[in-house]
Amino acid sequence: MRKALAFSVFALLLGGCASDPAKYDISGTWINQAAIDAAVKKGSLREALETYGPNLEWSIDTRNGQARYSNGFERPEGHVRADGKQWHVDFYGSAGTALARDGKELIQSASDSEPEQPFVRAETQLPANAPVGASFEQALYAAYMGGDWKISSGPGEGGQVKFLPDGRLEGLPGADRYALCLAGDCASMSGENDSIWLQQGNKGAAWIFVRKGKQLEIFQALNSAQPDDQPQLNPGPRQWLLEK
Repeated sequence: MRKALAFSVFALLLGGCASDPAKYDISGTWINQAAIDAAVKKGSLREALETYGPNLEWSIDTRNGQARYSNGFERPEGHVRADGKQWHVDFYGSAGTALARDGKELIQSASDSEPEQPFVRAETQLPANAPVGASFEQALYAAYMGGDWKISSGPGEGGQVKFLPDGRLEGLPGADRYALCLAGDCASMSGENDSIWLQQGNKGAAWIFVRKGKQLEIFQALNSAQPDDQPQLNPGPRQWLLEK
């Protein structure tokens, strides 16, 4: 009887130890939902990304020791290793990043160069070959640009427009693809303005947009920089007013 009881207690302890890795494992795709929610609520994408960024998505495979993240421009790859109940990601030439599970959230610890950031699991599973950052983009596009828009003013007035999560665009004259500017050169060129890339076939251009509630204004992007300088885009004449 004592042997059976001792075996049961030992098995229970083993079971508890075996469950710990699952409790603290961080494998999977995690996105910056706070930035998406702020953009939807306040309208300004640039402000939301500056407040809740800089990182937008983590893609982690603890079994193979691989970790990648996207800040909308860069996609560094590092090695992830267990560090007690936390995980540490080492990147070549940097001090690395600490990550940990907090319930349903992944917490990126604050460092000298970046603030603490929370992430949640991506709800939509994309193909294995999708680039890191694509899950955040699709979630952002669905929440921020999704729904039915009517052209209240501009070419195609009265028509219906749909911005699809995968970057396809329906109903806007002269464009069948779009991409929101998240970071990098496009952000530097547009300054405090939000910008969007509209494309049809192989031809495209940057536009400035302002989203307020159920209204979306799209302006021509005028370059105020000198010919040899980096472009500085500012809103010109309004091309479209869209309303939900």
